[in-house]
Amino acid sequence: MKKFVAILISAVMLFSLVGCSGSSSAEHSFVKVTMETGDSFIIELMPEYAPETVENFLQLVESGFYDGLTFHRIFPGFMAQGGDPKGDGTGGSDKEIKGEFSSNGFTKNTLGHERGVVSMARSNDPDSASSQFFICYDLAAQQKAALDGQYAAFGKVIEGMETVDALTECERVYSVSDQNFTTPVDPPVMEKVEVIDYAPSK
Repeated sequence: MKKFVAILISAVMLFSLVGCSGSSSAEHSFVKVTMETGDSFIIELMPEYAPETVENFLQLVESGFYDGLTFHRIFPGFMAQGGDPKGDGTGGSDKEIKGEFSSNGFTKNTLGHERGVVSMARSNDPDSASSQFFICYDLAAQQKAALDGQYAAFGKVIEGMETVDALTECERVYSVSDQNFTTPVDPPVMEKVEVIDYAPSK
């Protein structure tokens, strides 16, 4: 009888932990990006939407992969993209991950591409995301519709969005692929990207 009770208690505790999974910000990780200018912003990672994506991003951050990389594509009114070791949009890490978004059969990810949301860049292959990510600005409805369910959103800038906004102030040249002035002349550098302890204010 005592053994049964012990098992029952353990089961209840396990259910409680599982039931709370993903619902508490305490279980989220926080990443601070400090730019070469000294300005910074903080990203809250949300594994309940894209667990493999968050795990991959954290591994890259903790290895120092992003330190010294740039934002190589800055599209005012749309997004800022970075995390490419080649700095031209063609590079990545040595690992590609499954695309965690609905058009790729992953219906768990319901995080929409709103202002400040962080999402993974990829090629036409849905499972080609690696290290490149982008941060959304104030998207038009058409832009949002093109991203939701097509790219793996996995976090959000919760502090320092003004630093992300300031990226658009850099001088840019014309990009044929974007048909807009989105390629920075001197790409903004992420001096340090690190996991931090952070307690969001309620």
